[in-house]
Amino acid sequence: MHKRKLIEVALPLEAINRESAREKAIRHGHPSTLHLWWARRPQAAARAVIFAQLVDDPSARPEEFPTEELQRKERERLHELIERLVIWENARDEKLLGEARQEILKSTGGSPPPIVDPFAGGGTIPLEAQRLGLEAQASDLNPVAVLINKAMIEIPPKFRDQAPVFPGLADSQIRSWKGAEGLAADVRAYGTWVRARAEEQIGKHYPKAVLADGSEATVIAWIWARTVRCPNPACAIDLPLVKSWWLSKKRGKEAYVVPRIMGSADNPSGLRVAFEVVQGRAGGPAEADEGTVGRTGATCISCGTGASLAYIREEGRAKRLRSQLMATVAEGNRRRHYVSPTSAHEQAAEVTAPVDSVAGTLGYYPRDLKAPTYGFTEFSDLFTPRQLTALCTFSELVEAAKLRVEADGGSPAYAAAIATYLALSVSRCADYWSSICSWHNTGEKLRNVFGRQAIPMSWDYAEVMPFSESSGGYSGQLNWVAKVVDWLPATRPGVVRQADAATDAVVGAMSTDPPYYDNIGYSDLSDFFYVWQRKMLRSIYPELFGTVLVPKAEELVANPYRHGSKVGAQEFFESGFQQVFANARLSASSDWPITVYYAFKQSDADETGQASTGWETLLEGMIGSGWEITSTWPMRTESSVRLIGNKKNALASSIVLSLRPRPSDAPTTDRRGFIEKLKAELPEALRRLQQGQIAPVDLPQAAIGPGMAVFSRYGSVLEADGRPMGVRAALFRINEILDQVLNEQEGDFDATSRFAIAWYRQHGYGIGKFGDADSLARARNTSVDNMDRDEILTSRAGNVQLIKPSDLSWSYDILKDTHTSNWEALHHLVKVLERDGIGPAGDFLQAALTRPDGAVDADLVKELAHLLFRIAEGNGWTRDALSFNNMVTSWPEILEVARTRKRPTTAEQVAFSFDEEDN
Repeated sequence: MHKRKLIEVALPLEAINRESAREKAIRHGHPSTLHLWWARRPQAAARAVIFAQLVDDPSARPEEFPTEELQRKERERLHELIERLVIWENARDEKLLGEARQEILKSTGGSPPPIVDPFAGGGTIPLEAQRLGLEAQASDLNPVAVLINKAMIEIPPKFRDQAPVFPGLADSQIRSWKGAEGLAADVRAYGTWVRARAEEQIGKHYPKAVLADGSEATVIAWIWARTVRCPNPACAIDLPLVKSWWLSKKRGKEAYVVPRIMGSADNPSGLRVAFEVVQGRAGGPAEADEGTVGRTGATCISCGTGASLAYIREEGRAKRLRSQLMATVAEGNRRRHYVSPTSAHEQAAEVTAPVDSVAGTLGYYPRDLKAPTYGFTEFSDLFTPRQLTALCTFSELVEAAKLRVEADGGSPAYAAAIATYLALSVSRCADYWSSICSWHNTGEKLRNVFGRQAIPMSWDYAEVMPFSESSGGYSGQLNWVAKVVDWLPATRPGVVRQADAATDAVVGAMSTDPPYYDNIGYSDLSDFFYVWQRKMLRSIYPELFGTVLVPKAEELVANPYRHGSKVGAQEFFESGFQQVFANARLSASSDWPITVYYAFKQSDADETGQASTGWETLLEGMIGSGWEITSTWPMRTESSVRLIGNKKNALASSIVLSLRPRPSDAPTTDRRGFIEKLKAELPEALRRLQQGQIAPVDLPQAAIGPGMAVFSRYGSVLEADGRPMGVRAALFRINEILDQVLNEQEGDFDATSRFAIAWYRQHGYGIGKFGDADSLARARNTSVDNMDRDEILTSRAGNVQLIKPSDLSWSYDILKDTHTSNWEALHHLVKVLERDGIGPAGDFLQAALTRPDGAVDADLVKELAHLLFRIAEGNGWTRDALSFNNMVTSWPEILEVARTRKRPTTAEQVAFSFDEEDN
């Protein structure tokens, strides 16, 4: 019998989700800023999952923890360790990481397995495995993903604690170089050298802007409008295709472009468009009239003729779209300066494009690749000639920097490493130095190409000045890369390979985030970066960059254009997915589970919010491949407040499953046997989930885990007619039993609480009839009059209404109350928490728990909050649901205050109350 791991029993899920959401705001040094990759999992989640995947649950060690209470305390200790571990600021706390590593070693007999990720993507999972002191093995079919992983886990350990080689740098500071700090210092130094050489070569193409006072300022960006010939032959002006005339909408810094129709000798109609920048809001374009182009096409600003999108596409495919400078953005003192276009700046952009820039045709995927439909079919089409010149210049200097490193005494391997990071910096630049980029007129900054998972079409675009220190400049991209290198753990050597997950062997503990159907066209999107990386790094990684574009035939995504139809694409994905997990099953160990992230989408859910075709297909594929599902954990990067506010069920941005190999001789059972097993095991599993730090919004999805653990341990579950039960039917039964268990928990509560639960289910905090309340109360051995005196409800003029937390008296004293209940304790706790916070709420709970009659039970108060959340959410009572969810998610801190603050002796006890003036 295998030892159950922590991930198969309980997780501090709310803490993990909270830190996962917070990671979105962390930028400098965060691994996600090394290079763009799509749909990365949060580092916090990966760190917690790997730890819990390998560390024993206390129930698996009965010789050390023979009682449930000892197991609970040990589980809380491990949860507290995870809570500290997932905080990003602790990612380099060697003492804390040492604690985590010791726990892993203790649970794996001193010999932990390698963590294997066959869909390594952006490298989140391998990097966190390495941070935890484990051997990380990363593989991916996509060369861009492989390069990112090499830069994060393979290169840094090779040069750990090494001083930089750039002349004078190692001697400039009296210090020791730890981890990858020396490597990062050299990346900065040689990157700065590259910038200086590039400016010497091409700086002449980037003139300064002349401001209104005659002074000069460094340009941040040039704002261009694409133009198309007006379809009206009598007009035929170069019609500007502009999304918005606004350059800045910031209060006090407003600026916009005014188009004017001028005379022209170059146009048959004698007309042309000129642009002028105006400062201030007065006279600016209205919101409804911001530009010339919209969803259906454009309108000529001279004659009013419409130009349909079909016409613009046709002109684009005929290579007849042109560009005209609208404005120049320049650096200022704590502000941007917006300058009208000049002929000098237009002429500066008229450079000859390099002959051998980049080769490659964009794929056909109209959903995500919009630019090709307008004639931008080659990757070189996505850049202006001046942008191509800049990118080619920086690309060629990467090779020059590599030779310079060797000349300065660095080994060829070290020179290749520096070149790799410099290439990633230039690759980042490509995302900002493209004619697909646009200007954000509210934030006064550049929008990169991949603001979303697509290569869109951009009408008016922003061309960055490469040598600016502002957003999008080369120095900024270099610094993003260097800061990440500084933070990389650089511990055990990592192994990174290019491989097809469907055929590659998995030896170790797999933890992976596979693609999900057609969510993201990774290969088609990453070609954008690949063509530049190949230009810079093919001599260093000849096998990795051997093909013209990223390999696509074997890529496990459901691309209908690649497989002929949506059905064909779906069949390809599902059979490939099952093949991956069947392959992994061949070498799977029974000593630990594997973990898999599943990208759950709200739109996939059925009316219950808990099942979907994709979800069921995933489960069917795993079970059919010989796996037993032992847990399911919702991982959110959005707050539970937002989920409830949108009246959505407890759904996550992804779900983490733990799986173990199912024995080949697994028994068969019938539906009755399956349901009996569910009834026997689900109550205790549910109680453990409620006792753990899991938010009520996540409980239904997490409870599927123990239910599917029962279903998937059988070789087959047979229906009454002898047919095998499918996953959808199993999920229905699991949720049915879950509801029964939650309802049966009501029997654990005192009579008053049972009445209030039943009344709340029917009326919430609304009004009901006395007769109904009286009958309900008598059935539960209590009375409406007693509950009225106890201020649980009000009974007036034949109407009965529960008192909501905000209406409770602040003079209430729980120690002086002659009769209280868990319902009353919970409602006063909600009241205190919402007004005064965790500290006072903990003080109130401490007082409640010191009552000599033991009327208040901490576990029951928490279970009651879970139950009332489920009732409130099911009825759409959003405000109530938020209150109860907040109570449960704050429970660990409240309980900690209640347990740790000094309690007064019996003789010293003072009434715990809130005076009216405190309100």
